[in-house]
Amino acid sequence: MSFHLFERFGIELEYMIVDRETLAVRPIADRLLAAVSPSGEPESEVDLGPISWSNELAAHVIELKTTEPVASLSGLGGQFHEHVRRIDAILEPMGARLMPTAMHPLMDPGREATLWPHDFGPIYRTFDRIFDCRGHGWSNLQSVHINLPFCGDEEFGRLHAAIRLILPILPALAASSPIVEGRITGLLDNRLEFYRHNCRRVPEVTGRVIPEPAFSRAEYDRLILEPMYAAIAPLDPEGILRHEWLNARGAIARFDRSAIEIRLLDVQECPWADLAIASLIVAAVRGLVEERWSSTELQRSLPVETLEPILLACIDGSGLAAADRSLISDPAYLRCFGLAPPGPLPALDLWRSLFESLRDELGPQAEWAPLALVLDRGPLARRIRGALDAGAPPSPAEIRSVYADLCDCLSDDRPFD
Repeated sequence: MSFHLFERFGIELEYMIVDRETLAVRPIADRLLAAVSPSGEPESEVDLGPISWSNELAAHVIELKTTEPVASLSGLGGQFHEHVRRIDAILEPMGARLMPTAMHPLMDPGREATLWPHDFGPIYRTFDRIFDCRGHGWSNLQSVHINLPFCGDEEFGRLHAAIRLILPILPALAASSPIVEGRITGLLDNRLEFYRHNCRRVPEVTGRVIPEPAFSRAEYDRLILEPMYAAIAPLDPEGILRHEWLNARGAIARFDRSAIEIRLLDVQECPWADLAIASLIVAAVRGLVEERWSSTELQRSLPVETLEPILLACIDGSGLAAADRSLISDPAYLRCFGLAPPGPLPALDLWRSLFESLRDELGPQAEWAPLALVLDRGPLARRIRGALDAGAPPSPAEIRSVYADLCDCLSDDRPFD
């Protein structure tokens, strides 16, 4: 069944399973899923009512997702948190717990990564053979996916045009991965930096992260899917990966279920924060689709060459005007949001402007309250880095201390401050 624009929503949240004492990754997602599976055997997905649990690829990652598209995001954060607590109760006797954020700060994937060994083996083995999945860009990244439906070409074109404009500034709101293998790298969104390059052997799979300006299914096939299938065919002669889900752009069209999946969001410290951020993003996309600030023609006119530099600046975090503070100066881009500032506008200020415009559409304040912290203090990555910034590189013990607090934030469903 196809739903019209904004009639339904799908949310997916990914978390790491780690040791309760050392916080090292624990590849026991199969044991966790077997504990709730009707068969008692490891299954890649288990339907548990409104929320399902699943695994994709890395054996230490568990995904929680809406089993069916929901009519509203309101109340969804609480449902996800109930399942987080249920998972932690199952993991506790195993000496494990869930950890939030988009990357494990100490993991060495070359040494610690374990791929899911059960169903979907041919698919995962093919990915691993072609791309080597024992790297950060495959085995050490946790994200939030937002699925938005469309019905027919006209709705797809309007939705895809709007989502393309939102993608570049998502890291300014949601970056949560400032540390790699114990190092504060300077980037606030290391997950996206690895994500950009994890398919470098077949660059057509990820493209330039921002999707090409395709506004019909025929255009999407011609500009994105067919070049991608042609590029991977010599490495995948059996066509195992010849599916829409091979596409690794920051938003991908799923014509098989008439939805666009936004994939650029780092997972936050708790479901309350994730759903607050998702509600603002959905409201902003809706505002663009409804042409509140600009025409869909203007929105469609912006090429990848305009949008990609904004994304790269928002991933960065090494300068005073980087990441959430990166300066957006392209007048056409700002006009799409109804803005014409006298000078460059920091990315987080753009989000502040959108929040003020959309506040009344975000539901009860109790649900979007974590946004106030993000808009005041910056994304979670900046707050994590601030908690560790003592003028010297942090020790593993200091990092574990901060991330233990983040684990408690997930368990308690509270923002990290």
